[in-house]
Amino acid sequence: MTTKLDNLIRMAEDELTEYSSDARKIEKLRRKFALGLNLRQIEALKAELVEQMPKGFFANLIEDNRQSVALPFWGIAGLGLLFGISLRQPLDFIAPALAIPAAIQVQRWGWQLEAKRLVLKTFEELEERIKNPEKIK
Repeated sequence: MTTKLDNLIRMAEDELTEYSSDARKIEKLRRKFALGLNLRQIEALKAELVEQMPKGFFANLIEDNRQSVALPFWGIAGLGLLFGISLRQPLDFIAPALAIPAAIQVQRWGWQLEAKRLVLKTFEELEERIKNPEKIK
C-alpha cells in the first residue's frame, strides 16, 4: 500500500505547483483518486497516512509556515557569504554550508507535509461523497 500512497502524495505535490485554491486542488485530486480507489482502499490508505503524519508543534508550524521557518536559515547563509567574501574570512563560509541545506530541508519537509494534508483532505471528501451521495451538488 505504501507505493500506492507515495504515488498519490506525488500527485498532490504536482497539484501544489499550480496556483489555485485548495478546493480546486482537492476537486482535481478527487477525480483522479476516485478512478482507481474503492472505499476500503481509501480507508486503509487514510489510516496509513494518518499514522505517518507527524504530530506536534514543530510539524504543524512547518506545514503552515515552511517559508517563514526557512527564512532565517536563508538569511544566515546570505550573511555568511557576504562576510566571507567581503572580509576574506574563510571560516564565514561555514554558515552557508550549514544553513543552505537546513533551509532546503525545512522547505522540502513542509512541502511534503502540505501534500500529505491535501491527500488526507481529498480522502475525507471522497469518503463523504461515497457515504452520502445525495449531498452531491
